[in-house]
Order: sequence, then C-alpha cells, then structure tokens
Amino acid sequence: MKTYKIGTRGSLLAVTQSTLIKNQLEKMASDRFELVLIKTQGDEITTKPLWQLEGKDFFTKELDEALLKGEVDFVIHSYKDLGSERPEGIKLAAVTERRFAHDILLIPQKLIDQLPHWEGDFNVGTSSPRRIVNLSSELKNYIPYINQKNIAVKTQMLRGNVNTRIKKLKDGQYHAVTLALAGLERLAQGEKSRAELAELLDGLNYFILPQSVFPSAASQGALGIEIKNDRDDGGYLLSLLDQLNHQITIEEVSRERKAFKEYGGGCHLAVGIHVKKVADTFLHVHAGEVDGKSIKLKKLEDQKQWPSIKGRKLFIGLPKTDREGLICDQYVAKIPQTKNLNLSHQHVFVTSRYTLPTLKASQASRPQGLWAAGVKTAELLAQDGFWINGSADSLGTADLKVFQQSNVLKMMHPQILDQWTVLSHQEATSDIGQVVGCYDRKNQDVSEDFVQKMKDVGACFWTSIHQYHAYLEKFPFLKDANHYCGLGKTWQEFKAAGLHIIPLANMQEFYELK
Repeated sequence: MKTYKIGTRGSLLAVTQSTLIKNQLEKMASDRFELVLIKTQGDEITTKPLWQLEGKDFFTKELDEALLKGEVDFVIHSYKDLGSERPEGIKLAAVTERRFAHDILLIPQKLIDQLPHWEGDFNVGTSSPRRIVNLSSELKNYIPYINQKNIAVKTQMLRGNVNTRIKKLKDGQYHAVTLALAGLERLAQGEKSRAELAELLDGLNYFILPQSVFPSAASQGALGIEIKNDRDDGGYLLSLLDQLNHQITIEEVSRERKAFKEYGGGCHLAVGIHVKKVADTFLHVHAGEVDGKSIKLKKLEDQKQWPSIKGRKLFIGLPKTDREGLICDQYVAKIPQTKNLNLSHQHVFVTSRYTLPTLKASQASRPQGLWAAGVKTAELLAQDGFWINGSADSLGTADLKVFQQSNVLKMMHPQILDQWTVLSHQEATSDIGQVVGCYDRKNQDVSEDFVQKMKDVGACFWTSIHQYHAYLEKFPFLKDANHYCGLGKTWQEFKAAGLHIIPLANMQEFYELK
C-alpha cells in the first residue's frame, strides 16, 4: 500500500477541504493519503490587503516549491487562488465540482432589528477589490432602510482566516462581512470545523449576494488539484485524480479564468466574473471596475444575431416602463382581499411585486427566511423594510433548491428544508413549496388605438406563457412577431410546450432590438 502526501495550506478551511478530498480518494483507492501542512506568505501577512503587497501567488508559491522538489505528491488549492500563469513543470490534474459559488453577507440579527433607526455609515468588512467596488455601489439597494436614508455602504479592510473574520464581526468591528459561501460550506462538512462554525454563526443572519449584481471571483467555489508534469508512475495518480474532475464546473471556470486573464488578472483586479451553464448555453456576468472604467456585462455566450424587426414596435409584458416608444402590458393584476397568513418559522418565496400586499398583511408573523424571484423584486422587498436572504436571480428555482441543501444555511435557519410558502398568482404551481394565490391577472378593455399599435409590433418580451397565450388569443397577428423571454421559469415553460422563443440574458438586450 503506497502513501501519498498531499500539500495544503495550514488554515482550518484549507485543511478541512483537503481532508474532504483525502477521504474521497481513500474510498476510491486502496492507497493511503496524508496531509502535509505548508505555510504561505498570504497566510502569514494579514495586516495589509493582498493587492497592496509586492509580488504574486501569495497562497501558492510555497506549495509549488514543495511539489516541484518532490516533498509532496500533489497539492490542493482553492482554484481562485491560482494565477493565470503557472510554473513550468506543474500540471492541473483535477477541478472539483462547485455548488456554492456565491458570496454571502453575514450580519448579526440584532443589527437587522436596528436598521429602521440606523444612523451613520453601514460598514462591511472585506479586502477584495471586486467586493469593495460592487458592495459600495450596489449593496445599499438590498439593505432595508439604508437606501431610503441615503446612508453610504463603506468597506473596511478584513483579513485572516474565515473563523477570525467572523469573530471580528461578532466582536462589533464591522456591521457585516462578506465571505465565499463555498468556504463556509466546506467548514460545515468537517467534524471539528463544523462545531467551531456553528458557535460562530449563532445569532447571525445572511444575504446570499445574487451573481447578476455581485459576481464572485473567477473560479470561486472549485478546488484545483495539481501534480508534477513529469511524474513517473505510469499515470496512476493522474488517472486517480481525474475521477474527481467535474465537466460542467470545468466548462464554467475555464471561461471565467479566460476573462480574468483578459482583464489583466492578479489579486488587484476589481472585477467579479461568473459563468453559469444554463441549458445548452452559458450565461456570463462581469461587474466591477478596470482602470477607472465601470464593467457591467451580462450576456449569453455565442448569442446568434437576433432577427430584424425592421423598425417595428416593441411590446413588453410588464405593466409599466420608463422606456419611451414601448407598448406595455394592458393586463392588470387583480389583488383579492388577502388573509393574514401565519408565516412564522417558514421560508417564503416571493415571485412578483403583486404579492407584496399579501406579505405586508402578514408582517406580524415575519418568516424565518425570505427569498425573491429576481433582483428587482428583492429591491422592492428591501424598500418595504424586509430583510432578504437571497434571490433566484430570475433563473427559476434551481439555485434555491441548492441553497436548501446548504449545511451552513441549515445552521442559521433550521427550517430551510421544510416546505416553503410560495407567494404567486392564483393559478400558479411551484416545485419548491405550497403556492398561496395572491393575485389574478385580468385583461382590461383596450382602445382601438392600442389595437392598431399592436398590429405594428415586431418583437414581444413575455413574462409568462399564460400572458403569451392570452395576447395571441386577443391579437392573433402577433404570431408573426419575434418572441423573447428571460432565462427562468417562462423559458422552461415555452420549451416544454414546444414553442419557439429566444432567451435573453437581461431586459437591456430587448430594449436594444430597435
């Protein structure tokens, strides 16, 4: 039986995630594996942000040296720590599956309770340039009462391992801190680290930052395993490690790292980069700043040229818009008299702004967790004084189902696995919980002028398949228009019905059809 030495940093997180890989390999092979802890410059210097230090590869170069000298057989990194250029003689053997690529904002519950009376700046601990840029500009829109009072979100330097950062939050050095959810999730899987983490998370609440606004670091959430390129064992270790590869993760992070390199790379880069495979395409989100230039990108990969509408009008299936020249939805939400729901200890999924009256009527029994279908709904909830735990990011319920399985979130919200309450329209169905019908959509009488405008429509953006059928029944000539929708449930319903529709990454793409 051969014993293989695994090189890893000595932090609790690094040891925990390396131990998880070690345990997995020992189930796959008859060999033995042992950890070798290696100190890195990044672990030892915690008084400055990394981007202020001279040099590069602060968390990897000592592991690289040990690997090249043969002191260890392979090394395990958080893949995001690996630079664009790797030393000669080192080969990437595996990229593991990632499930929790998001950043998470942690905040004491007692501070959430104080938000209605908040005065002064709201200080968030982080030393990441991308987080500094994006949190400073966008977070205020998702924190209740902060935006209404014109209170600034400011960031303060935060270094150290995960446990140290959370301790500093609980000691009152920050109002909130932002961390990688994947790191917390791995700590929650180790016996020792889980016990420590559970104690630290006691009394905290969270907001999972939506990737469409706060994209994570390139390749965040994946582990990269490296070996020597000229290893002489007949390819045995490489073959063993290859079984840890996860193809979808590789496809996503390879695109993220390519964009990272194109922006210039390095720990000073102030751009979040996230790529997600959606059906048979990839959604790219970049946000941040490069050389003083704001970066805001959200697009589908290799999107084909959209069909020409030849100067015809756009119809958008929303009740109102700030855009001139658009024809808007003439169907209105009929909100019935709502009952006072008891939402205590429940997780509630808010699918539309039309459900807010029902939610407000139930404020006396606030839910344990509150989730929004998209970021616009999340902003509206924050404006109404609700603390939001996360968003489906207009992509359906797939991510929410993953969050339900999170060991970290279960520590803070034990009922997250129970059946959720879904606030939606009266005919809705959901695969994530029990639907409470809060409104119904009814068509109103339309003028002859509106009918004539609709005859000149060349492109339609639909927010539900029900809306599509209702309009085509009333205006059958719309079948000749081009039809678009977002990437969430509506797209899934169109595909299931065999109807041709073009998915868009965001609404801005539809506005630009003219």
